[in-house]
Amino acid sequence: MRVRRIWLMGVVLVAVSGCAGETAATVHPSGRDVVAQQPPGPGPEAVARREERALPAARRQRLDRALARYLDQRPGRVAVAVYDRTTSTRYAFREREPFMLASVAKMDILLALLLRAQEERRGLDGYERTLASRMIRYSDNDCAHELYMTVGGRRGLTEVLHRVGAQHTRPGGGLYWGTTRSRPSDQVRVLEWLTDPGGPVSAANRRYALDLMSTVHPAQDWGVGAVGGQVAVKNGWLPAEEHDGRWTVNSVGRLTVTGHELLVAVLSERSPAMSTGVATVEQVARLAVRAFAGQHG
Repeated sequence: MRVRRIWLMGVVLVAVSGCAGETAATVHPSGRDVVAQQPPGPGPEAVARREERALPAARRQRLDRALARYLDQRPGRVAVAVYDRTTSTRYAFREREPFMLASVAKMDILLALLLRAQEERRGLDGYERTLASRMIRYSDNDCAHELYMTVGGRRGLTEVLHRVGAQHTRPGGGLYWGTTRSRPSDQVRVLEWLTDPGGPVSAANRRYALDLMSTVHPAQDWGVGAVGGQVAVKNGWLPAEEHDGRWTVNSVGRLTVTGHELLVAVLSERSPAMSTGVATVEQVARLAVRAFAGQHG
């Protein structure tokens, strides 16, 4: 179990000034402090796609059974989606109803920010880069809110998500970007756009996004980040008032393992403690990755 001592961090913010100079909260601090222009890219044309396929029936059934056996013993509700870019294979499990994203919504905001800058035929300025760095690496809420407003708030983010094909994602309004609701497959789609070499995000911006997600604060390197391989991750966590304070715990990431490039999203809600949710999300990610990458143990 890789979960450390946990500190509470709320996702809804009340102030936005001075973000770049503030100290961001972390999930379960390790006691270490981590300190942290783009040329214009192509416009937001559709992501280039190869012919896709579903996970073969026998492997899908084995993975369905493994996930069901595990999750039937765990509290709360969990769903997962995977896209194997190496083999163009997709998989999703129990994702009918959307989940609150909490800080995973920051990845969506990052995509919208990069596409907006490209449409304006410019790179991110220094201040935007500072905000984006703290938003992703430290999960800084004030920085996320400022960038959410920069991309047009709820309306602006909705337009980008529709373009991506994330049809089941509904951004939060006003200050409440963290209450954005989505399905795992939609968040895999966002990550796909953010990282696809044939997609709308320029090569320089792709490298920038992956660098941010590959260098999150060590206290936030859990979830998909615990599976192994080369990992770029964004996590979200929130004690949800609507669930009587039980925890929403989410993890989305890109990882390269045993020759497979995998995009993975695990969303969960109603865990009695954050540590419980983290353990659940990590094991679900492991089971899914093993099915795609042939890992054992």
